Amino acid sequence: MKRYCSKLFLIIAIFSACLFDAKVRLPALVSDGMILQRNQKLKIWGYADAGEKVYIKFLNKTYSATADNSGNWNIMLPELKAGGPFVMTINDITLKDILIGDVWVASGQSNMELPMRRLKPLYGEEMKTVNNQNIRFFTVPQKYNFKAAQNDLDGGKWESTNPQTIQNFSGVAYFFAKNLYERNKVPVGIIHTSLGGSPVQAWMDANSLKKYPEYLEEAEKWKNDDLIKSTESNEQALSRAWYTELDQSDIGLNQHWENFDLNDSSWKTMNVPGSWEDQEGPFEGSVWFRKEITLSKSEAGKAAFLNLGRIKDADVTYINGVKVGNVTYEYPPRWYDIPAGVLKEGKNSIAVRITNGSGKGQFIADKPYYLEIGGKKIDLTGSWKYKIGAKMEKMAPGQTFIRWKPTGLYNSMINPLINYKVKGFLWYQGESNTGKPKEYGDLLTTMINDWRSKWEEKEAPFLIVQLANFMEAKNQPVESNWAELRDQQRKVSLNVPQTGLAVIIDVGEWNDIHPLDKKTVGDRLALQALKIADKKDIVADGPVYQTMKIEGNKIMLSFKKGTDDFAPVSELKGFAIAGKDRKYQWAKAKTEGKNIIVWNDEIKDPVSVRYDWADNPDGNLKNKSGLPASSFTTE
Repeated sequence: MKRYCSKLFLIIAIFSACLFDAKVRLPALVSDGMILQRNQKLKIWGYADAGEKVYIKFLNKTYSATADNSGNWNIMLPELKAGGPFVMTINDITLKDILIGDVWVASGQSNMELPMRRLKPLYGEEMKTVNNQNIRFFTVPQKYNFKAAQNDLDGGKWESTNPQTIQNFSGVAYFFAKNLYERNKVPVGIIHTSLGGSPVQAWMDANSLKKYPEYLEEAEKWKNDDLIKSTESNEQALSRAWYTELDQSDIGLNQHWENFDLNDSSWKTMNVPGSWEDQEGPFEGSVWFRKEITLSKSEAGKAAFLNLGRIKDADVTYINGVKVGNVTYEYPPRWYDIPAGVLKEGKNSIAVRITNGSGKGQFIADKPYYLEIGGKKIDLTGSWKYKIGAKMEKMAPGQTFIRWKPTGLYNSMINPLINYKVKGFLWYQGESNTGKPKEYGDLLTTMINDWRSKWEEKEAPFLIVQLANFMEAKNQPVESNWAELRDQQRKVSLNVPQTGLAVIIDVGEWNDIHPLDKKTVGDRLALQALKIADKKDIVADGPVYQTMKIEGNKIMLSFKKGTDDFAPVSELKGFAIAGKDRKYQWAKAKTEGKNIIVWNDEIKDPVSVRYDWADNPDGNLKNKSGLPASSFTTE
């Protein structure tokens, strides 16, 4: 009897499992809280058993389809007007809280990825109070695949904007969405799919890279799972060995140089910010820093905030021997919350262990360094004591960033999105392509055309963020890969229909590849969206260079109509001019009606002009709306 019951239960379980499998399954994007694109025919799609009937009930209408032999199905909905929230049922699935509005795909590398939590110094108050059900994000999981284009995502969900969720939202995309919602009062959905450090070719499929055999060869190479596993395993082993040797050699770890009562009277001193390598010479390894501060009785015991700017490379930070935070690589800011009870009356010690595997180790200049207690900031710049913990004989092992290789991100983070109808695309990327800038314009143009084709939207607006100003300023005109790549972005925006360029050459930070002012970036993207996507008669561009004309020893520049209302300045800066030898020298410039005249008295036969052609230029050509001109060359 028991044996019979067991068999019966097994049959029932198998039958139940088959019934369960027969249920309709939906892609991650089609879920509760989604925003559907207004004024477009919409595709709703999913998976089921072959031949299964699928019914969608939405806005008092019913639509149906039958799953094909592979179990795939899709149903087209008619164009819908903005509104919501609505409920949709798909067979036995109920999707709630659906809005209809405008949906944008936001993609690129770290400056698009940079989350709002990294922007708290500028936007902390807004993040505490934000609550907008009409701005929603879907963050695509960061995955790669070199073997095949994926049809669905490995997770993700739609989230509306509140003080908790906004922490992880892309700052650029959030401010873009906020600006559009405030102007249009239409829900805005952002499908955010980006990855720090990624080059443009990682976001392109194999067919788009046919002109670039070296990229296709690389993509083919990384289809080998064993190669990926062995590469990662070997590199991790080498890295562990290097850092284990460093830790074993670091006398500061062995002698606990983080301790409050350590006698550091024999340590050397240097000013922070700055580089210990300026005094010690270049080396890889570890170095310890200590600083004493004195606190009053009223300051002691309170919770506090420690800002140690940015450090190259990794740090572990202690106060009075208590670890308060650490960062493992150079880019994130060192913002550490100090719990109540750590600080005390009288003497307090701050100890920082820094490890640097390659390049020049340093406290980054022009960043804030302070301890804040109850609204009062204690300046931590100036003299610190330091001592070398260990010097290594060789640099830390490098890493093969497999996730950045060609086609991998397209296959896992773009292809699964193409059935979801969108209004357009936001693109903030390029820093990782500055090593070979001249090919960028062709790569980006090819990618734009391919994405539009995949989405079956030949004129979908594609809005590009131009690279910001970055690195140390130069006092003479020089060649610049960053300027060349900006120019490639400029040309794409001029030559590819329905593209816009958000110029941010005035909002970068010389010492940070991740400038904090993401609101200006989002707002300028929103201007482009209003002009290109919504066809509004607004000024979205700064002065846009069009043509040049040589007149004696001067060159006259003309600009696109509507962008040539130059903001008055006492002296135009940023222009350089070259003669037949193609050697650029700084030039004088002045406005003359709708044109700009450029010259240098020492150059009698000028042939070309450049504007803001540098990594970190300081030109001041803007229109009366305050929008800057892109860098450009007349060559």
